[in-house]
Amino acid sequence: MRIAVLGAAGQLGRELLRVLPRATTIPLTRADVDLAAEPARVRDRLAAAAPAVVVNAAADNRVDAAEADPRPAVAVNALAPGVLARACADLGAWCVQVSTDYVFDGRARRPYAEDDAPNPLGAYARSKLAGELLVRTLAPRHAVVRVAGLYAAGGSRGKGGSFVDRVLERARRGEPLRIVDDQVTAPTWARDVAGTLARLLPRLVRGELPGGIFHVTNAGECSWYDFARAALALAGLTAPIEPVATATFGAPAPRPAYSVLANTRLAAAGEPPLRDWRAALAAYLAEPSPPAA
Repeated sequence: MRIAVLGAAGQLGRELLRVLPRATTIPLTRADVDLAAEPARVRDRLAAAAPAVVVNAAADNRVDAAEADPRPAVAVNALAPGVLARACADLGAWCVQVSTDYVFDGRARRPYAEDDAPNPLGAYARSKLAGELLVRTLAPRHAVVRVAGLYAAGGSRGKGGSFVDRVLERARRGEPLRIVDDQVTAPTWARDVAGTLARLLPRLVRGELPGGIFHVTNAGECSWYDFARAALALAGLTAPIEPVATATFGAPAPRPAYSVLANTRLAAAGEPPLRDWRAALAAYLAEPSPPAA
């Protein structure tokens, strides 16, 4: 079973390449095919690769920049998945779109299930929901995988590294930390998402599972302040750290105050739950740190 991974140089893409069979996995970076700039090449490139599954882990996740100019986010997060979905439909391939907890408005008092109605707050979030809808509409064989608070070694280029690594780097420099404590999510190690997808994708292709939306996050929930404190403790670092309100930073883009995702369909599929976010963070920090990508 051949699997094409778009966004292969990103956080989730790199972790997918670690766990998928090397001989049958086709890594595609922006240098190989630029979904936003060269949509006409997408079908030809995929036709040459002949994958049974295409995982789109590419994204423009510059959340605040999208408020000033939404066009890059719309091109990468919305229009490009539509192009990809059409190509997958033509080739009879599964289209797996990676999405985000930001499609919800954060007003819930319980974890969001896959069938809860989205209500994105900002331009980035709207672009991601648009990408979901286009994939669901245009690709007969599709799955949308929503993740939250993703981190991995090397981090995200668009954000200047992972949240964990930025916190630890500032602590090592002796800088005080001010971290929001009124945004609650389920921070998730990209490697755990990749491992789950490595099991799900063959089941989709074999017809053992229907497509649709899957929430895939580490278990539990915490604020970003609690997450930062846990990272410092596990790394054996001390630094002044202050909990602050989101409004203090005056960020252009609104964030959901509560965006924990219930992994309901994953459980219904008989898949084991992802480990608690604390255990995942401990495992992440126990690994040697490679240079930033």
